[in-house]
Amino acid sequence: MIGGGGREGGTPPEALAIVGPTASGKTALSIEVARRLGGEIISMDSRSVYRGMDVGTAKPTPEERGGIPHHGIDLVEPSERFSAGRWARYARETIAAIRARGAVPMLVGGSGFFLRALTAPIFREPELDPGRRAELARELEGMTDEALLARLEPLDPEAAERLRGGGGRQRLMRALEVALLTGRPLSWWHRNAPPEAPPVPVLAFVLEVPRERLYAAVDARVGEMVRAGLLEEVRGLVERYGEQAPGLNAHAYIELFPYFRGERTLDEALDLARANTRAYTKRQQTWNRTQLSEPVVRLDATRPRSELADEIVAAWEQHLTQRRGGAD
Repeated sequence: MIGGGGREGGTPPEALAIVGPTASGKTALSIEVARRLGGEIISMDSRSVYRGMDVGTAKPTPEERGGIPHHGIDLVEPSERFSAGRWARYARETIAAIRARGAVPMLVGGSGFFLRALTAPIFREPELDPGRRAELARELEGMTDEALLARLEPLDPEAAERLRGGGGRQRLMRALEVALLTGRPLSWWHRNAPPEAPPVPVLAFVLEVPRERLYAAVDARVGEMVRAGLLEEVRGLVERYGEQAPGLNAHAYIELFPYFRGERTLDEALDLARANTRAYTKRQQTWNRTQLSEPVVRLDATRPRSELADEIVAAWEQHLTQRRGGAD
């Protein structure tokens, strides 16, 4: 499980995190908290790292950011794979830079794997030959998820079982890449290789929303995305990068591919996008409930935003007071 950071008697947190499922109100709340604390926001969203994926990821616009510095957005092209380990390295450096400026680092998003890679670092990755890696990537990108899973099964049964119920194409390809290029399964590396860096202690605030209310928010958001230009965005990205681009393996994107090919009506595509996103939020809620260990502050996100911000600010300032008292 992931620790939330030692507020009482442990290592003092170096950053605060606002965690919650899609459409739970993280963006607006985090901006209000950042204004009050003098914070800078590091996106913890696995798709906001991609350039051009703005509407379908609900990426905050410059106007919505309200002058608050945002990091971790628009880092790479959708044609690149961006792992949780790579994000953790980026976040670790960014946290240090923000703290050096005297500001508060704030991790905001719903990607639990990203948070875990920072607070419970993954193994030090083995060196992989760039040429062999590129050649293998070209081979794997032409395979379906089912074919990738079938190929992974004899190489790494443990990873295959874990990924069978979902987990994304990128993780499937990563497990195959490690097994094929190192001769050892990913699960072996997880158990035997040392972590690549010390854990970063984080004070986590989890937004909890009743499922029915969350589902309604997801359904409304898909409609808002369409009005904001989702179809044009996805069509342009597919034309530029192709359907197999790693970054485009995301809800509200992949459901539209058959529509553009004339294999699905727009209503069918959007209904599927809503259903898949609702299912994803359910998995996020389960993860937040079972994988985040105490101390974690759990917040009823149906309360007014100002009240939530008050509670987060008070808890963080209490942490600072305790840390200063411990240093005296």
